[in-house]
Amino acid sequence: MHPARSAQSRAIRPFDVTNRTVFAIAVPMTLAYLSTPLLGLVDTAVIGQLGDAALLGGIALGGILFDLVFASFNFLRSGTTGLTAQAVGAGDGKEERAVLFRAGLLALALGLCVVALQVPILSAGLWLMGGSEAVKAATASYFTVRTLSAPVALLNYAYLGWFIGRGQSMTALLLQTGLNGLNIALSVWFVLYLDWGVAGVAGATVLSELATAGVGTLLAMRALSGRAWPSRARIFNMARFRRMIALNRDILIRSFALIFAFAFFASRSAVQGDTILAANAILEKFFLISGYFLDGLATAAEQLAGKAVGARYRPAFDKAVRLSVLWGFALALVAALIFMAGGQALIDFMTTAEDVRAVAATYLPWAAATPLLGVLAFQMDGVFIGATWSRDMRNMMLASLALFLAAYWVLFPLLGNHGLWLAFSLFIAARGLTLLAISRKRAAETFPETG
Repeated sequence: MHPARSAQSRAIRPFDVTNRTVFAIAVPMTLAYLSTPLLGLVDTAVIGQLGDAALLGGIALGGILFDLVFASFNFLRSGTTGLTAQAVGAGDGKEERAVLFRAGLLALALGLCVVALQVPILSAGLWLMGGSEAVKAATASYFTVRTLSAPVALLNYAYLGWFIGRGQSMTALLLQTGLNGLNIALSVWFVLYLDWGVAGVAGATVLSELATAGVGTLLAMRALSGRAWPSRARIFNMARFRRMIALNRDILIRSFALIFAFAFFASRSAVQGDTILAANAILEKFFLISGYFLDGLATAAEQLAGKAVGARYRPAFDKAVRLSVLWGFALALVAALIFMAGGQALIDFMTTAEDVRAVAATYLPWAAATPLLGVLAFQMDGVFIGATWSRDMRNMMLASLALFLAAYWVLFPLLGNHGLWLAFSLFIAARGLTLLAISRKRAAETFPETG
């Protein structure tokens, strides 16, 4: 490398982080994330109009199976965000563009693998989840059609991560809400007007993903307009490809550990009987709902922390962490108060079973506390993804999971379902606290000139 260019690449690039900077990213992304559960509600509602329980069961199981498969590839979004933000912070336009090509190629390759393996994936899913023959037939119909969207759906993950990494949150909002809005409209049309049933819901998703990928490609081309495209040698730089794969591998392991924790919580609820299982399932939704609100601030932390690492500017990094965590706790407190005040009404809305309502009310304080217990985990996940400290994020997740399992075996025999909730609370709190504890050391290593 030319000495002058080398010196330039090592230069510190100061920039400021303010409340406005944080919310310029957090607000659009919160709106984008909130459109996702609405899609699931509409899909269920339109199939529900057909009056066939087997069809409802089919899209429920098919959706779970597809979500499990695609949750495995969520690293394409988050990993691309961190790498892009660091390139932006470093002022390395060529690398910023090369990240998009690498992520896009990886997304298409993985998507084609999903299509090729759809038969064994579906068979394994049906074997694990069970269901009547009618439900299995509906699940197979849904999954077979929807799987066709895998390559473009994963490409959309890459586009979303790239635009977020560049700080273009409004573009990310356009893509996400456009995807879900079109999906909703097509689902209503295909099912209620064309009478295509479960295949109509899946087909709506395929066409929506395809349309969104087209729009994403046009927007990316516009962003690349007038700039030199990265060379083939740069795109296929093996060291950088290995870094992306290692980053994605660590995020994948972390995601699997998180899925396992929720599955374990569900299974330990089930052994206590149907009533507690139903009550815990309803209360668990409180934590998931709060996540949709907190994810916007976590995304802001991703972009700003990654940009600060690329810019090698510690003050911006520290301020991004401080402001995102501060506002995260403020929002989590609001969510916790709302859950405590209106939690019983929400429980009553979600079930008419009086025994489930009564049991859920008993454990409501645990669910109401989860936003405050989990907010640090959301925010620190964002920081570590942006900084690409993925190995630490993976390791702290595994350590927190081990704590959850150990706490359960001690607390459940003593406290029953309260013990399960306490163990789960320790798990979500430990994730944030362990990442916070190690973040100072990693920041000192990443910013040696200020460490």
